[in-house]
Amino acid sequence: MAMTLRLTEDQERDLALLAEAQGVSKQEATARAITEAAARHVRTDRVSAASEIGRERYADLLDRLAQ
Repeated sequence: MAMTLRLTEDQERDLALLAEAQGVSKQEATARAITEAAARHVRTDRVSAASEIGRERYADLLDRLAQ
């Protein structure tokens, strides 16, 4: 799918540096950055959900430990 991405001069420079550091095209560097950001977000959501379940499950124990 085609897409136009508008970047500031600073963003364009950062993207060029990222692509050069990774040894890939700017298009590939952009795609990788998007994939990595999405994966981090999903991991964060999963950790938050697991933490909430743990806090609910062990609420009594955590309260006793806090005293």
